[in-house]
Amino acid sequence: MAVTAKKKAKKTAKTTTLQPLGERIVVERESSLETTAGGIVLPGSAQDKPSRGTVISVGEGRVLRDGTRSPLQVKPGDVVLFTSYGPDEIKLGDDEYLLMREDDVLAVIE
Repeated sequence: MAVTAKKKAKKTAKTTTLQPLGERIVVERESSLETTAGGIVLPGSAQDKPSRGTVISVGEGRVLRDGTRSPLQVKPGDVVLFTSYGPDEIKLGDDEYLLMREDDVLAVIE
């Protein structure tokens, strides 16, 4: 499953597809909280980026020494916790995604 974004050109519409390779996955980050528990509204610069998101697309898996592929443990639709320093931020159209290795995922939330 790949992430698809449509780009509008002058007269033609192009579609961009993001398919992760190997052991990489594409995650859509959850939105950050805009207010505290006490009701204080936080500006964008003071908000922490959540380290939680939904898996959108996965690669084919890691290639082992014998040439076979080890399937990934996460699948599209899983809600995951990930390390804050691991992912690369990717922007497709108006949407922002994170590209990371499966090793950067700490847990699957059920």
